Amino acid sequence: MDVSGRQTEHGSSRHNRHVARDTVETHFTEAVAALQGGVPRDPDLPVAEGTGLTGYRCLELFDYQVGSRLLDIAARVLRADGQSFYTIGSAGHEGNAAVAAALRPTDPALLHYRSGAFYLTRSAAAGRLFEEGLRDVLLGLTASAEEPIAGGRHKVFGHPELAVLPQTSTIASHLPRSVGVAFAIERARKLDVPCAWPADSIAVCSFGDASANHASALSGINTAVYGSHQGLPMPVLFVCEDNGLGISVRTPEDWVEKSRHPAVEYLRADGSDLIDVYETALRAAEYVRTHRTPALLHVKTVRLMGHAGSDVESSYRTKREIDAGLARDPLVATAALLVRTGLRTADEVLARYETTRDHVLKMAAETARRPRLGSAQEIVAPLAPRHPDQVTRTASVSAGPAARSRAFGGHPPEDEGPLTLSQSINRTLADALAADPGMLLFGEDVARKGGVYGVTRGLQKRFGAERVFDTLLDEQAILGLALGSGVSGLLPVPEIQYLAYLHNALDQIRGEAATMSFFSRGAFRNPMVVRVAGYAYQKGFGGHFHNDNSIAALRDIPGLVIASPARPDDAASMLRTCLAAGRADGTVSVFLEPIALYNTRDLFDEGDNGWLAPYAPPARWVETHVPLGRARSYGDGRDLTIVTFGNGVRMSLRAAVRLTAEGHSCRVLDLRWLAPLPTDDLLRAAELTGRVLIADETRRTGGVSEGIIAELLDAGFGGKISRVTSQDSFIPLGDAAGHVLLSEADIEKAARKMLA
Repeated sequence: MDVSGRQTEHGSSRHNRHVARDTVETHFTEAVAALQGGVPRDPDLPVAEGTGLTGYRCLELFDYQVGSRLLDIAARVLRADGQSFYTIGSAGHEGNAAVAAALRPTDPALLHYRSGAFYLTRSAAAGRLFEEGLRDVLLGLTASAEEPIAGGRHKVFGHPELAVLPQTSTIASHLPRSVGVAFAIERARKLDVPCAWPADSIAVCSFGDASANHASALSGINTAVYGSHQGLPMPVLFVCEDNGLGISVRTPEDWVEKSRHPAVEYLRADGSDLIDVYETALRAAEYVRTHRTPALLHVKTVRLMGHAGSDVESSYRTKREIDAGLARDPLVATAALLVRTGLRTADEVLARYETTRDHVLKMAAETARRPRLGSAQEIVAPLAPRHPDQVTRTASVSAGPAARSRAFGGHPPEDEGPLTLSQSINRTLADALAADPGMLLFGEDVARKGGVYGVTRGLQKRFGAERVFDTLLDEQAILGLALGSGVSGLLPVPEIQYLAYLHNALDQIRGEAATMSFFSRGAFRNPMVVRVAGYAYQKGFGGHFHNDNSIAALRDIPGLVIASPARPDDAASMLRTCLAAGRADGTVSVFLEPIALYNTRDLFDEGDNGWLAPYAPPARWVETHVPLGRARSYGDGRDLTIVTFGNGVRMSLRAAVRLTAEGHSCRVLDLRWLAPLPTDDLLRAAELTGRVLIADETRRTGGVSEGIIAELLDAGFGGKISRVTSQDSFIPLGDAAGHVLLSEADIEKAARKMLA
């Protein structure tokens, strides 16, 4: 019988007969044919002493191992026909079927790209037909729009019904997120807020031996140990599938064991021995589930059929090495177990393989004909969904009077009088924490100290260390905790202490946060608002790590929202919008806070308090939030529009007042949002004057001004455009910074030139 239940003659398919067999398939057939049968065993009984793996379960797992291997064969056939586009296979790693069997189908899994057998096993454990799991993977191989997770956008293992989160990482950048998932399971339980995973679940993530050396892997494991060392539950199972190769680079035989973190429980299994993997994985999972501490399951595997795609192993491996790998083929090993225990004869194993092979190849041919993504609009649809009405409703949600009274000690911020930028952000965070019990605020120094600049001062005392807490000094760890918390149902607000520090972990936003909705068609989301203290103009302090004015690396990340408030009232409203967009749409936002404006009070003259603003609480006033992509205009001038943002707003307003006093009619447009840019408001303000001066505090090359000019020209603006920016330079210490940064004098001089 084949996997669909139809009687099929062994090897009768013409298509099957004409698909060439490589060394791996030939070796399997010959090795199985030579096996000698044993005494038949009751399939209800364990297949060996000391194991709970029954004969029936062993037969099932062998099916999933065979299915995974044949998916690799199908990928090779499809690639030869030009129908497959991503063919990293699982051959040699099929022992991970036993890892999946040792876990619960509700345990969130973040999988290595060689996890075909794990995926098929998890799919069956969730009550799906074997054929459904096969079809999922084949649709991914052929980039079909019908593929259930990424919809043809990438070949990933993932499914919302299987608790398998899609990962596109090839360098273990998902390990920080996996730790965040483990953290969120326990934190949600403690806070008694909804979580995507059961309270007693564990997070599992798999990765390769070469990836184990990557900074993101080390960061993830270290973060788990750091938290566990302090008594925090961290139920995460790390699974290193060690095949001894990173493409062509050899991993030393004992490296994974020798380099492991000494504080992580370590278990090792032979990936070619189904019983060993199953029993060891059971012990590992039980250890993590019981102790709520991390463990490392080290599975020694073998890589067959090369690294991926057109990789030619013989160019860097000897025949002797390749043959040694074939001798450890897990499929042969499991077949030998079945024959040795009398569960199947060698002929029955081969017949099953051939029948399944025929069926998988037929399925592959069918999936190659399924529809693919047909337009840019279809492709980007899940990238950054926008539902303004839902965001507005969410942004207006306020804590009840009693909760607000507790949060502010009976003195609501709207009664405080005008606030600074720093104070306004602080009060908005407090309001949001009071209204949303699933919101977390964390980062370096944000708790007791209240942040380097005091922005989060007092929040831990009011809302507790479970919701406002300090992290270790590792930006990858901070963002990983946010990624895992967000995808688990919480609303994380991580802080990156300085803008330049964000670059230490940018891939956690670029490759992990921004891609989740895209590669899962919105089935999985990781909402977050990343607060970043940034920009320059810190007097007497800095150096390029503390006075950084470059955001080019952020602006090209698809779907990412970049908020850049300058004034206290805008900061409150925009932060509320970012938080609401996270809850409503799963939006990932970076909230850039101008350090130099945190405590600014005056606008034109000393003591005028022109940079302060009253606090507007949620649901009290109409303008309690700022829609994404909406700018703010100052003045009604008809001679010149100065387009700016951040620190440039205050400088431009001061320059505009002086120009107005001389009879020039100017207006200032604060973009507020740097992604998406407020194109409609920008064009409207530009058309009103016919002259646009862009005052951009970022660098001339790769700065925001380049995008503004492009938007104006693309929209058909025919007026004059000029720009004044900071220099293409890192920012030096002290007064020297003034030589490379945009200044009021620069803005005024450029404006006069345009008005002349």
